[in-house]
Amino acid sequence: QVQLVESGGGLVQAGGSLRLSCAASGRTFSTYAMGWFRQAPGKEREFVAAINWSGGNTGYADSVKGRFTISRDNAKNTVYLQMNNLKPEDTAVYYCAAKTGYGSSWSPGEYDYWGQGTQVTVSS
Repeated sequence: QVQLVESGGGLVQAGGSLRLSCAASGRTFSTYAMGWFRQAPGKEREFVAAINWSGGNTGYADSVKGRFTISRDNAKNTVYLQMNNLKPEDTAVYYCAAKTGYGSSWSPGEYDYWGQGTQVTVSS
């Protein structure tokens, strides 16, 4: 079992930055691939970024590529999402998720554990 707790969301102006954190419980964090997803009102949950167990392989949605960076610190059981040059269309609830197995994935159905989400609001 893994419990995930996100933090770092908030209200920011367009062009600003936020860093989301996701703290995981348990001693096997390094065996999970991790992902960030987001869901805006009236829309389906969508992939944002993912990272494999070691941090050596990352992937991004086209909409955030070049602006967002995913990273992890296995010693701290934490995964991060650095978000720069934020746009109003980035407004959503952001969720982190853990996937059993070392390889990451863009598909939410492959993730086993989810956090409760943190709200990110970008004003124009």
